[in-house]
Amino acid sequence: MAALVRISSVCHRGVKPLFLRNSLLVRPLVAHKKSSDRPSPLAAQIHLSPSQYAAGGSKAASLHWTAERVLSIFLLGLAPAAYLWPGPVVDYSLAAALTLHGHWGIGQVVTDYVHGDLKIKVANGGLLVLSAVTFAGLCYFNYNDVGICKAVAMLWSI
Repeated sequence: MAALVRISSVCHRGVKPLFLRNSLLVRPLVAHKKSSDRPSPLAAQIHLSPSQYAAGGSKAASLHWTAERVLSIFLLGLAPAAYLWPGPVVDYSLAAALTLHGHWGIGQVVTDYVHGDLKIKVANGGLLVLSAVTFAGLCYFNYNDVGICKAVAMLWSI
């Protein structure tokens, strides 16, 4: 409250603060519409990535979006299941769900930030290798060691 009183007292003396000017509060800085047809330099630098699923139509993209949400809800259910009923079924379910969740998430980063045909192919190939190694490593850990649930419980007990 004291800061508000102090800013208002400065404003009454004729000095306007930099961040509370009416021009900044009324309209955004980048939202000016130019009368020319030429795009602004900021808009020219924004790349819109093509949809991975454009060839299959919007039905495939909608199903992918739904599958991502179902997997997220499944992971929310696996957390208490891993605590209450640790075992191989939950361990392998966690390995598959975490790998798929990470694969889809990093895939969206690749889609958004990697440009150029060759770079996209290399990035997607690297993503497939990373996901396969991650899943194989988690399965190896579940089979030859204590498993994901027990390992997290052991970390909590430290």
